[in-house]
Amino acid sequence: MRLMTQNISIVLVLLILFSSHLFADSKQNVELAGDILVALLPTAALGKAAYEKDLEGAVQFTESIALSVATTQVLKYSIDAERPNGEDSLSFPSGHSSAAFTSAAFIQMRYGWNYGAPAYLAATFVAWSRVYSQNHYTRDVVAGAAVGVISSYIFTDAYTKGVQVAPIAEQGIYGLQISSTFSTY
Repeated sequence: MRLMTQNISIVLVLLILFSSHLFADSKQNVELAGDILVALLPTAALGKAAYEKDLEGAVQFTESIALSVATTQVLKYSIDAERPNGEDSLSFPSGHSSAAFTSAAFIQMRYGWNYGAPAYLAATFVAWSRVYSQNHYTRDVVAGAAVGVISSYIFTDAYTKGVQVAPIAEQGIYGLQISSTFSTY
């Protein structure tokens, strides 16, 4: 699994670095790549939870994405911000960015940086694709990213399997703390 994560990281870095060559400056192709990644990131978050048999994580992700989507929609319809392409006035914040960064922050917080780093790279590409394709301004994707990250920080706890053992040394007391996580779901 770790090798797969490293391979995904390499592909994402190359995709971001050479995207203008890969897509021959086609805004439609960059937009399509971002659309694909924004669908894959929540799928990866829930897929990792399913792989780990982590029902608590799946619930936390569902809570995070629900808050992110609700907050994004309330802001979109409350703030009259025209898109750079003039299509409508729902530019602020970027829904693609909020969904992508909700997923990336959940993956990183729940399962660590080995999984989180490639997720954040993918989320960054999604945000960049929205600006590049003139669907959003930079402020829109930054705000969407903030909504997504904050939503995940509210609901997500680190995933622990089995028994955790940690040394204790404070105020003349020395010992071991032994703990385990039990799911109530």
